[in-house]
Amino acid sequence: MPQRPVSLHAPKGSVAAATIKEGLDALIAKAQQDSELAVEFPPGVLAEAEEAAASWRDRARDHEDLTAVAFVTLDPESSTDLDQAMHLERTGAGYRVHYAIADVPLFVPLGSALDAEARRRGATVYLPDRRIPLHPPVISEGAASLLPDQEAPAFVWILDLDAKGEVTAVDLRRAIVRSGEKLDYDGVQAQIDAGDPHPMMALLQEIGDLRAALEVERGGASLTVPEQEVEADGEHVRLRWRELHPIEDANAQISLMTGMAAATIMLEGGAGVLRTMPPADATNIARFRRQAEVLGIPWADGLTYGAFLRTLDWRDPAHLALLNQAASLFRGASYAAFTTPEEIPEDHEQAALAAPYAHTTAPLRRLVDRFVLLACLAHVRGEQLPADLREALPLLPELMRESAARGGALERDAVSLVETAALEALVGETFSAAVIERREGKTPTGKDGKKNGTPSQTRVEVQLTDPPVTAWILIDAEVGTVIQVHLDSVDIPGRTARFSAA
Repeated sequence: MPQRPVSLHAPKGSVAAATIKEGLDALIAKAQQDSELAVEFPPGVLAEAEEAAASWRDRARDHEDLTAVAFVTLDPESSTDLDQAMHLERTGAGYRVHYAIADVPLFVPLGSALDAEARRRGATVYLPDRRIPLHPPVISEGAASLLPDQEAPAFVWILDLDAKGEVTAVDLRRAIVRSGEKLDYDGVQAQIDAGDPHPMMALLQEIGDLRAALEVERGGASLTVPEQEVEADGEHVRLRWRELHPIEDANAQISLMTGMAAATIMLEGGAGVLRTMPPADATNIARFRRQAEVLGIPWADGLTYGAFLRTLDWRDPAHLALLNQAASLFRGASYAAFTTPEEIPEDHEQAALAAPYAHTTAPLRRLVDRFVLLACLAHVRGEQLPADLREALPLLPELMRESAARGGALERDAVSLVETAALEALVGETFSAAVIERREGKTPTGKDGKKNGTPSQTRVEVQLTDPPVTAWILIDAEVGTVIQVHLDSVDIPGRTARFSAA
């Protein structure tokens, strides 16, 4: 959670951090009981982690020495589990990207207690005042993290790009690296906006822009919406909008490019695990286009829906409503594992990227990336996948699905807790809110198929700007309009807030 300047008085809409902690403790306890969420690491796993952190050099004797390469990291300021470091340079034909990814497999060997525990967890869970890590912190925030001025083992992707940003050559090595600088999004963007960018970050923005243009050319699509963030303010926390900086999108493009390269390597090698998403249904795209027309948002002929999405600005209530509707076009993401070429699914693309894709750049925080790195390395070296790796691949889709269900449910409940707690001091006030969804009331249908009974009321979902929360209200209003709503009551334990039309 990013740290901000501390004020002497709690701002309106803030809530005591102790209240959030108490509520989250209760949510975590319930999640542990209901879904077997793992929080504490078993003593044997912690002991194995300590040993792995202390002795990793003994297992890295064959790693190449790339400590002379001037890597830097780019993350939120408070991050300590740093998966990626980069070195970018211009070449005569285009660009060369060195992209170092934490060598988690060196610390978490297949078949170990650490491996079993990571499979049980699946991914790091991020909550407003804490995180539940995938690996013990001695690994994820210590020896395996690409922290500044610390030598660490890494998988280093070397990608050559042409002048348009297209990848022309890919290599993958295991190496020892050292990051020289820990850069953060806010600081880097401020330097860019002031006209005095960090040299490598100026190059990152340049490459990122080229990759984004290629994404549009392929027919890919990205949803650009602000993040809801919990902000620390002394002993209080509050919700605020955090708009993504352009440099963050550029940074994401480097990760996406690497994931696409990993997918290509595994498809050619005939074994691996992909991140997939089915293409948006033509009916849904047609409906989305009609919604744009109703909201009065021009959609030029020949413009793909991905390119169209990039024209939308969430600050406009009509655009915000349409972006909310666009989420229906990005459904069905899953994983597809295969151990022979014959098992490769016919629909193996990630439709939002309009290309095959794999998760490979966040092994400290996501289970599947560790296996993708190992599979890619074997393919690049022309080796057969080890038996234990080949046996694990088919298990990963279900492990990741279960992990997403557990962690996602807890993260949603945590956000609802903070939302309602932040609203408690605002009961009785009136807010402007944009209508982002409308559900018309329906008359119940009896067993005979005839409609009878009292029809339900039409309701709309609205988005408040400050604090940034959403709510359903029993009222009829057009999507994309701005209405006035009154906060009637708040139930923090129930994580609900009751609004009415003002």
